[in-house]
Amino acid sequence: MGKTFAPACYARRPVFIRRGCPVILQLALPSPLRRLFDYLPPLGCNPALLRPGVRLRVPFGRREVVGVLIRTQQHSEVPADKLRAALELLDHEPLLPDSVWQLALRTAQYYQHSLGDTLAWALPSLLRQGEAAQMPDQWIWQAAPEARADDPSLNRAPKQQAALRVLKQHPHGIQHTNLARFDLQKATLDNLQSKGLVSLTCHRHQSKPRPSQWLHAAELPLNSEQQTALHALSAGLGRFQPYLLAGVTGSGKTEVYLQLIHQVLRAGQQVLVLIPEINLGPQTLSRFTERFNARIAMLHSNLTDRERLDVWLKARAGELDIVIGTRSALFTPLAKPGLIVVDEEHDASYKQQEGLRYHARDLAVLRGRLENVPVLLGSATPSLESLHNAQQGRYAQLKLNQRAGHAQPPKLLRLDIKSRPLDGGLSQPLLGAMRDTLGKGQQVLVFLNRRGFAPTLLCSHCGWQAECSRCDARLTLHQRQQRLRCHHCDSQRRIPEACPKCQSTELLPIGVGTERSEERLLELFPDYPVLRIDRDSTRGKHSMQALFAQIQRGEPCILLGTQMLAKGHHFPQVTLVAILEADGGLFSADFRAAERMAQQIIQVAGRAGRDSQPGRVLIQSQLADHPLLVQLCESGYFAFAEQALHERRQAGLPPFSQMALLRAEANQPALAEQFLQQACTLAEGLCPSASVELLGPVPAPMAKRGGKHRAQLLLLSEQRAPLHQLLAPWLAQLESLPEGRKVRWSLDVDPIDTY
Repeated sequence: MGKTFAPACYARRPVFIRRGCPVILQLALPSPLRRLFDYLPPLGCNPALLRPGVRLRVPFGRREVVGVLIRTQQHSEVPADKLRAALELLDHEPLLPDSVWQLALRTAQYYQHSLGDTLAWALPSLLRQGEAAQMPDQWIWQAAPEARADDPSLNRAPKQQAALRVLKQHPHGIQHTNLARFDLQKATLDNLQSKGLVSLTCHRHQSKPRPSQWLHAAELPLNSEQQTALHALSAGLGRFQPYLLAGVTGSGKTEVYLQLIHQVLRAGQQVLVLIPEINLGPQTLSRFTERFNARIAMLHSNLTDRERLDVWLKARAGELDIVIGTRSALFTPLAKPGLIVVDEEHDASYKQQEGLRYHARDLAVLRGRLENVPVLLGSATPSLESLHNAQQGRYAQLKLNQRAGHAQPPKLLRLDIKSRPLDGGLSQPLLGAMRDTLGKGQQVLVFLNRRGFAPTLLCSHCGWQAECSRCDARLTLHQRQQRLRCHHCDSQRRIPEACPKCQSTELLPIGVGTERSEERLLELFPDYPVLRIDRDSTRGKHSMQALFAQIQRGEPCILLGTQMLAKGHHFPQVTLVAILEADGGLFSADFRAAERMAQQIIQVAGRAGRDSQPGRVLIQSQLADHPLLVQLCESGYFAFAEQALHERRQAGLPPFSQMALLRAEANQPALAEQFLQQACTLAEGLCPSASVELLGPVPAPMAKRGGKHRAQLLLLSEQRAPLHQLLAPWLAQLESLPEGRKVRWSLDVDPIDTY
C-alpha cells in the first residue's frame, strides 16, 4: 500500500459506488513517507460520508493511527488480500474548510513534504489522536444548598468533610476536569453524591454572542500618513490584496491595524493576527483587549492540548472574532475570514526550521488568496523579499515615515571601541551616557545578543578552550549554574577545576554575555535595578510579564537583554539604547547576515525615544567606519535595503533567484557527503540543462552538530518553475536510494539560512 503522493485539488464530493465495485480509500497518515495509503472503508460505513477531509482510525503496522481521507478510487495497486479495512469513521463532515484544505495540499506540494505530516501540523494534537471535533460538555460538581460539613453522616469521613468545604467555597461549582487542582478525588465526591450532599450536572457548551458595541476604548487620532494608509487598506477590504505596511519604529502601525480590524469586525468578519514569538503575546493581547469588546483568543505552544483544541473549534465555528497566534496559528480555520495580519513580517521566526519547513508569512499570502481577503504585512524593517515583491507590483506598499504623536526618531551614533578599554563590555563614553540618562529619571536599554556569562573558557597557560564534544562550537560559561553549556545541542558539564590539557587552575572567562554584563552593571549602578531579559531569566511562567510590568512603571532602570527585547515592545521611558556588539553580521558566510544585522540594529534602536523625550542610540563597534554601518546610521534602513537588493541582483541571489537546500547528517562524515554526491548525480540526470545550478556537496558551515556530521547541497535557479519541476521526481529517486537509509536527510525549500 504505497502510492506516491501527487498533489492535486480534490473535490469534496460524496462517493457513489457501482454495485460490485469496492471503494478504495486513499489516506494521508502522520508519517514522513511522501505517499498515500490504501484502505477499505469501515464495516457498515455510509459511503456518502466518505468525503476528502474526514478522519478515519486505521491499523498501521502493529498500532492504530488517525489518518485523513484524501480521495477515493475503485482500483488499488495493493493486492486485494493485503488491503486492510479502516476501523472507524471519526467525522461526518470534513474538518477543514475548503480554503484551509487547499492551503494544506499546496503547502505539502510546494515544500515537498509528506501530506500526512503536513495535515498533522495543521490539526491540533487531540484531533490527530482521534478526539471528537466538538466542544465537550462541562460536568460541574456543586454542593447541595442545604449541605453542611458537620452533617452526622460525615462524622467518620474527614476527606468527605474537607471536600464538601471546598465545594461550599465555590457556589458556582468546580469542573470535573479541574478536580486535581483543588485536591479533590472522584471517589470522595461519589460518596458525597450517594448521600445527597453534592450533585454532578452537565452544562452544554454555549457560545458567547457577538457584542453590539466593539470598542472598549476610543480610537487614537491618526496623522496624515496613517490616515492615507488606513484609507487605502479600507478600500481593499472584501478582496485579496497583499499590502506591505513599511513604517519606521514608533510610527503607529499597530494603531492602523486596530482601526482596520474595527472595520472588519463591524462587517461581521473574523481576523487572524500572526506574531513572530510567544513573548510578544501578552503585550499584543493586552492592546487588543483594551481596545476591543470582542471575543479574542491566543494560540501558541504554551497552551494545553485541550486549550488549543477549544480555541481551534471556536474559531472554526465563528465563536471568536480575533485569533492571535504564532506561525502554527496560520492553519486555524475561520468561519468568516475578513483579514490576515502578519506583524514583524521580516522576522526569521516565521520560518519553521524542523519537520515541515514552511514560512508562515508566505503561506499567509497564499491563504489570503484562497480566502479572498486582504493580507497586511507590517514591519519597520521589511525583508528584502517583501520589498522586492512591492517593487514588482505583487504587493501594494504603504509607508509611514514619521513617528506617531510628538515622538522624534532616535539619533544613531557609532562608537569606535577598537582602541578603548571595556568594562564588562561597556566603554567609558557609554557608561557616561548611561549615568546621565538614569540621573534624569529615564531608562536605558542595553542590547547584547549573547546569553550566559562568557562565550569561552580559556586556559591562560596552554590556550585550551572549552569545546563541545558533539558540535563544532565552544561551550558557553553560565556562572550562576556553574555549568558549561552548548547553545546548539544543549549538552552541559560542570566547570573544570583545572585545565584538562595542562592541569593549570588559571581558567579565564573570555568575552561577555548577558550574565557577566548584569553582574558588572549591578556593581557600577548599585542604585538602579538591572532587569536581565533573555531565555535563561524568563523560563518561569509569568517571569516575562513581571519584568515588563516593572518596566512599564517608568522608574529609572537598566534593561539588559538579547533579541527578545528588540521586537515590537513599547517602552516609553527608554531614551538611551546601547548596542554592545554590532559587528557580527559584517563578515558572515551567510548572504543574509548583513540584512539581519541591519534589521536587528534598527529594531533595537526603535525602542528609544518612543514618547515625547528624544532618544539616542550608541552602537559600539570595532569597525565603526564600515560602509554598511555608516549607511545604516546616516541614511536609514531603506537606503541600506536598496543597496542590498542591488548586490543580490548582481550576485544572482534571492529574491532574484529560487533556492532549495538538501541537508544530510550521519554518524560518519563520509556517509553524508556520499549520499549528497549521489543526489547531485541524480539531479544532473533529471535536469541536464543549466536551468538549475548545483553547488556542492560541501560540509555545512557547522560541520558537526549534536554528534552528527553534516553536509549540504544547494540548488539555485533563476526561475521557480525549473527548480520545482526537478524536485518531485528527484525526491522520489532519493527515497529509493539505499544510502539514504544510512543518513538523515531533509529538503528545505526557500531556506533562510545555510546552517
